[in-house]
Amino acid sequence: MKNPWVIIGIIAVVLFGGAMFLSGLSTEKNNEGVVVEDYVAGNPDAEIVLVEYSDFQCPACKAYQPAVEELIATYGESLRFEYRHFPLNIHPLAAPAAVAAEAAGQQGKFYEYASVLFQNQETWSSVAIPTGLFVSYAEQLGLDTEQFQRQMKSTLLRDKVRDSFNEAREQGLTGTPTFFLNGERLDVRSLEELVVAVATAIEPGNASSTESAPAASGALDVQFGI
Repeated sequence: MKNPWVIIGIIAVVLFGGAMFLSGLSTEKNNEGVVVEDYVAGNPDAEIVLVEYSDFQCPACKAYQPAVEELIATYGESLRFEYRHFPLNIHPLAAPAAVAAEAAGQQGKFYEYASVLFQNQETWSSVAIPTGLFVSYAEQLGLDTEQFQRQMKSTLLRDKVRDSFNEAREQGLTGTPTFFLNGERLDVRSLEELVVAVATAIEPGNASSTESAPAASGALDVQFGI
């Protein structure tokens, strides 16, 4: 007669293996076709690198967006721009918006979708569940909305946003937007100061007067909750 503990062990292995198999199927379905990558604007090979930690629901980030887009348009051949997610706890819809942008990125429209999110910030930020609006923005950009909705549920994309958030916290960041130029954190308090800093890095000797503009928003107790 076989040892009952051996049989129990075999059953446990089979059940565990089955559970892992089913879990794998679920994850694969949830992440179907998803490729995690960083989205770069401008010249990917440029020596001057501008990184922004931003929050789609942040009014200051929206205020800085035109300056960022102008920098990319003006110095695109000499500038590599990278957007990083830092959804603050004071903006409960920022993280879902970030995942939506990542889903649009799966179809090659990350920055186009990011621009639409900032342009319509007051609209989607004022509703409890903005999913329908997120889908409508994807449709406006000509995206496959079925794929977009499926990939908005991707655990891989949620993890990417979460990892970016944790990266910002590890660097001691507490507010948005926060900019890094060639690895050095910029202490800018206006749109003009940002433009001058980047322009000077690209073309040493550039100078421009600065005027007051919206300062970066802060959040002393930042948490991630998607």
